[in-house]
Amino acid sequence: MAAPVPELRSVFVYGTLMPGERNAHVAGKGFTAQAARLPGFRLFHLTPEGYPGVVRGEGEVSGFVLTYSPEAWAQALPFLDHLEGLDETPPLYRREQVRVRLESGDEAESWVYIYARPERLEQAGVTEVAGGDWRTVAGRQERGPDER
Repeated sequence: MAAPVPELRSVFVYGTLMPGERNAHVAGKGFTAQAARLPGFRLFHLTPEGYPGVVRGEGEVSGFVLTYSPEAWAQALPFLDHLEGLDETPPLYRREQVRVRLESGDEAESWVYIYARPERLEQAGVTEVAGGDWRTVAGRQERGPDER
């Protein structure tokens, strides 16, 4: 049985799902994108995985809030959850509701995928992204061994 679709229909994306990045197509269609910042989080680049992860901490992460129509959200959410490994054991990411600051200065509630394997962050191949902006990472278009 599929999980129920949450009513909140926006997601803060900060890495490969951002417009213009390699997994943007997974985000689907039927949404608007607004530049935003996620305060209270830190951004990491994982190598050889080739993707980012955010965790709570002192900092701020740049990205976009994608806000969907109800129909588009119901279609996109399963693809987003699959890409983010919510059903893996252990989960790769977990989806949590957060407050983001839009480029306009307004605040909004949104979902975000938070990296869920903290032990990995203590190993080799993990670099904190200075300034919290994935678009500054060299080689970010290259996929890792799991093809995410």
